[in-house]
Amino acid sequence: MRVKRGKALWKKAKKIIPGGSQLLSKNSEQFLPEQWPSYYKKAKGIEVWDLDGNRFLDFSIMGVGSCILGYADPDVNKAVKNAIDNGSMCTLNCPEEIELADVLLKMHPWAGKVRYARTGGEVMTVAIRIARAFSGKDRIAFCGYHGWHDWYLSANLAEDRNLDGHLLPGLKPLGVPRGLRGTTFPFTYNNVEELESIMRNNEIGVIVMEPLRNYYPEDGFLNKVRALANKHNAVLIFDEITSGFRLNVGGAHQLLGVEPDITVYAKAISNGYPMGAVVGKSSVMDKAEESFISSTYWTERIGPAAALATIKKMKEENVPRHLVRTGDMITSGWQELAKKSGIKIKTSGISPLTHFSFDYQNPREIMTLFTQEMLKRGFLARDSVYVSYSHKEKYVKMYLKTTGEVFKTIKRAIDKRCVSKLLEGPVAHTGFRRLT
Repeated sequence: MRVKRGKALWKKAKKIIPGGSQLLSKNSEQFLPEQWPSYYKKAKGIEVWDLDGNRFLDFSIMGVGSCILGYADPDVNKAVKNAIDNGSMCTLNCPEEIELADVLLKMHPWAGKVRYARTGGEVMTVAIRIARAFSGKDRIAFCGYHGWHDWYLSANLAEDRNLDGHLLPGLKPLGVPRGLRGTTFPFTYNNVEELESIMRNNEIGVIVMEPLRNYYPEDGFLNKVRALANKHNAVLIFDEITSGFRLNVGGAHQLLGVEPDITVYAKAISNGYPMGAVVGKSSVMDKAEESFISSTYWTERIGPAAALATIKKMKEENVPRHLVRTGDMITSGWQELAKKSGIKIKTSGISPLTHFSFDYQNPREIMTLFTQEMLKRGFLARDSVYVSYSHKEKYVKMYLKTTGEVFKTIKRAIDKRCVSKLLEGPVAHTGFRRLT
């Protein structure tokens, strides 16, 4: 296997595009520095062809979790092509946005109105604007990762490690107005006492959190968060950009039995086409009419058409059931193969977003070796698998068979203390780091 053109293009990209890519999660240094194919020519199902014609099976992040059905799903593509042929943009509004609002509100009987954007960061920022407008208070308590916008990164103005435990360490608030210092306060998942302290000592108007990501709530945690929001007249926002539509057709909060004031979706809602939705109670959402929230491309037709087709197929094929079953198969496979090969790993995450890590003092080195050896064998692989409907059992068996082979290689390297010597490039980056 030769990976040449993609590496050369990535080298050029780092010179003319700040950060090399528009998305940190697609940064090649996060996977395999100086070896990663970086660019694709074609993607279908879970098959990916790079610029050199190499074919890979994607057992990594599947378009950063956006392609829940698989790449280039024919049913979603058909709906999108129809939207394009009939005009994706017009002076008039597209009726699909009303149809999609009806579908989303039927899923959420507690809600009354919907607004749209086209990316996760946008819909989160829209939700925050609406929530602040309704509560009349600026300060936010948050848990989890919620994007790149000023309101979120401002948490690191007060303490540059406030965001480290929420997904990405090392995020600098450069360019974020210093006046936002002291407006956002982080709390830890399943630590209600920490949130209580924040609410008691600060005038919090918004609580925003991922209801589910790597761990399930314990001891009625979400119910206690809901009670605190009620007590302090704060708007509760559930960020379901990552968790949404994977355990059920809708939001994970529906399975956990707690209703927010606003819930936010993107990623999997439209299978790789730009789309995001803010779903909320009418009394809260009405503030969107008083605060200026408006953008031209939030009215285009492709996003809603893709979302409608994606949701329809997820319902008809019971896609969440497949995601859970497949994720469990992969997780148990990792555990069995690690035990068989004699290496130490830890697994975490909900079934459709399953993760593993090497339980050693040099885990990044070992994971880089894993990615390197899996790539040689035709797999895009790292520490997590974002399961899609296209991850069929035959592919999972191929992946696990290959993983077993690579685990044996890793075990020998660990025993001989030569992991770094087997690496054909630098160790993969973690968190946010400059490329130059």
